[in-house]
Amino acid sequence: MSHRGSILALPSGVRAWDVTAPEGITPESLRPLLAEAGGVDLLLLGTGADIVFVPDALRQHLKAAGIGLDVMQTGAAARTYNILMAENRKVAAALIAVP
Repeated sequence: MSHRGSILALPSGVRAWDVTAPEGITPESLRPLLAEAGGVDLLLLGTGADIVFVPDALRQHLKAAGIGLDVMQTGAAARTYNILMAENRKVAAALIAVP
C-alpha cells in the first residue's frame, strides 16, 4: 500500500492524518486513536526525519487511556509497526510524512 501524507494506522484501518509537524500532535489530533483505545496497547509515533520530545501531558493522556507510547523517526516507526503487526500485537502508528 502506498499513501501520500501523514497517516494513522489503527485496528479499524489506515486513514489520512492531517498532522504535518510534531507540533500538531495533540489529544485532538489523536482522537481517532483514543476512540479505539481498548484495541491498542502501544502507539508508535513517527515524528518525521527527527525524533522529537513529546510533552509529558500528551504522554499522560495516552497513559490514562491505557496506551503506551514509543517515539521514533517515521521510517523506524513504520518498520516497527509492520513487525509488531506480524506478531499480532495490539499496536497503532501515527506517522508524520517525511518530505
